[in-house]
Amino acid sequence: MNDAVYQRIAREIREWIESGRLQPGDRVPSTREITVRWNVAMATATKVLVTLRSEGFVRPVAGVGTVVSSEGGEAARPRAQEADLTGERLVLAAVRLADAEGLDGVSMRRLASQLGVATMSLYRHVENKDELVLRMIDHVLRKEELPDPPPETWRERLEVCARLQWKLFQEHAWLAPAMSMTRPQLLPSAVAYTEWVLNALDGKGLNLEEMMHAAVTVFGFVRGVAVNIEPEADQRRDTGMTGDEWMTQQAPALLDIVSTGNFPMFSRVINSELDLELDTLFEFGLARMLDGIGEWISGRSTLTETRTGM
Repeated sequence: MNDAVYQRIAREIREWIESGRLQPGDRVPSTREITVRWNVAMATATKVLVTLRSEGFVRPVAGVGTVVSSEGGEAARPRAQEADLTGERLVLAAVRLADAEGLDGVSMRRLASQLGVATMSLYRHVENKDELVLRMIDHVLRKEELPDPPPETWRERLEVCARLQWKLFQEHAWLAPAMSMTRPQLLPSAVAYTEWVLNALDGKGLNLEEMMHAAVTVFGFVRGVAVNIEPEADQRRDTGMTGDEWMTQQAPALLDIVSTGNFPMFSRVINSELDLELDTLFEFGLARMLDGIGEWISGRSTLTETRTGM
């Protein structure tokens, strides 16, 4: 699918909405109408409407089709604030909104309202929400600089890197889910962390592939724990209960499980004072991971010494 094509079509329909050509409640072109009018595939037409829905311009209505949302149809008119709008202001506003409500709460229309500008003016700075999220990630990662000069040992360097990532993930709960391990965001600010770990492990008897696997594995661990921060925050907001309060509420169900006598070890667990907060899971897991990498490096060094007869 040609991304430039679906973005161009979405931009054209947005302009119809912003200019008032389409008013709130008006039906926008269906996927079939888009395929005919713009001579594109059905998949491209579908992505056009998905994009407009994600940005808050349109909404589906049963029995009618896709219509302009109640916030749509705002006539594009110059506003005093638009002269001061910059890409940096847009990114900062998006980060603040995501910190408060998650990435799902970030839409171009919401941002435009907060910034006091017409929605279409945002597209002079970013092509779409995907590009905006990329710039948000870059902005956040650049907030924290890795120390120069670095700590002396490889373990201290990896620990510094992991702790900085953990700090950013805690401050921005949306960040960990937004970052990918399989399709990583190719940003200098993100590559800097990988470079740091590779430099820390260089000269320890590992080949380049092994060092890269170690770098990605450490990041994967930190991110893997951090992806639970946002759901936990959502649960606290939705239920009004902390994790401890929720566990207390589950006490009857837990007692039913252990009363069978089939789980003696688990029975000991629930009758003890254990701290399984995300922070303690992070601390324990990071220490054990670095222990394992240390054993791996030590074994590799011993093997090298044996081969060289040292």
